[in-house]
Amino acid sequence: MGRAGTKTDRTEEAERKCIATGEVQPKSGLIRFVLGPDAQVYPDVMGKLPGRGVYVSSTRDALETAVKKKLFSRGFKTQATVGEDLVVEVERQILRRLVDLISLSRKSGHAIAGYEKVKDWLYKEDAWVLIQALDGSARGKSKLSTPYKGKFIGCLTADELGMAFGRETVIHAALASGGLSKRVVDEAQRLQGLRDVIDVKGGKGRTEG
Repeated sequence: MGRAGTKTDRTEEAERKCIATGEVQPKSGLIRFVLGPDAQVYPDVMGKLPGRGVYVSSTRDALETAVKKKLFSRGFKTQATVGEDLVVEVERQILRRLVDLISLSRKSGHAIAGYEKVKDWLYKEDAWVLIQALDGSARGKSKLSTPYKGKFIGCLTADELGMAFGRETVIHAALASGGLSKRVVDEAQRLQGLRDVIDVKGGKGRTEG
């Protein structure tokens, strides 16, 4: 119940406990795992696979701890087999999901790429999220600022960001509010945790051609 006795919709605030850290947090910051018929642990990054799930915080440390200390068996209350490449597979699936979401945003008109286009969106206050390639040049990236009360994503390489826009490489991109933008931000935060990326602009690297 909310204030004055009104009901509050908490469907987007569902929380789960991480088996590695013991912390309870929103599901958007966790990765769900299910146990297959073969007793193998499988990542369910979209949270749609059937069966009982256990959750791990979307950080490399948490995942490696869960694997090393055999916490999946404890979580599922039965012997569970974990593949040697589980952490790599989780990162791969979340990366694929993030690229797909940005691509869908592009097709719906909610995402654009290219320095001049992004600069124009920022000037017109049409951008809610600024995305810049992890390996882009610091000098080039410093010329664009995160929107006021907006978000910044900096965990993708130029090649990966390029995949979302059907180009070889992309250094600068932006998302408008609405559409799939919130889901893009959530997935980026999960990928960022797995890659141990500091969410600030910097570094040196490629420039956009």
